[in-house]
Amino acid sequence: MIHPSYVDLMKVVNEGVEEGEEPVISSRYSIVMATARRARQLVAGDDPLTEDAENRKALSVAVEELNEGKIRILTDEEKAEMDARREEEARNAKNHGGRTQEEAGAEDGTSDADETAEAEGSAEAPADAQEDEEDA
Repeated sequence: MIHPSYVDLMKVVNEGVEEGEEPVISSRYSIVMATARRARQLVAGDDPLTEDAENRKALSVAVEELNEGKIRILTDEEKAEMDARREEEARNAKNHGGRTQEEAGAEDGTSDADETAEAEGSAEAPADAQEDEEDA
């Protein structure tokens, strides 16, 4: 028998879900996919979150991390929020040359609204002007 069992792992992952709410996971497949993803991260060089991981296989470490609550499976809503936050951070970093909005505004003396207006204004070149530049 595998320890911890799928049932035990599902209980850990769904811990905190109130009665009547949809569980975070409801199948063994979700457990397998989550632990396999974490194992790939470990193989790629991520630091393990458990002790004594050096001489153990990545999948065993991933299962232990999940069982101990050191990693968790995100709901679809949490994943969407995280993706949106990452996109926002990437946009901000691109607009500010890798600096945070606060750092860029403090150095430039401009606000986010000023920078947004400048960016939008520069993008509105007439189509004819763009074609002329390509011909040249």
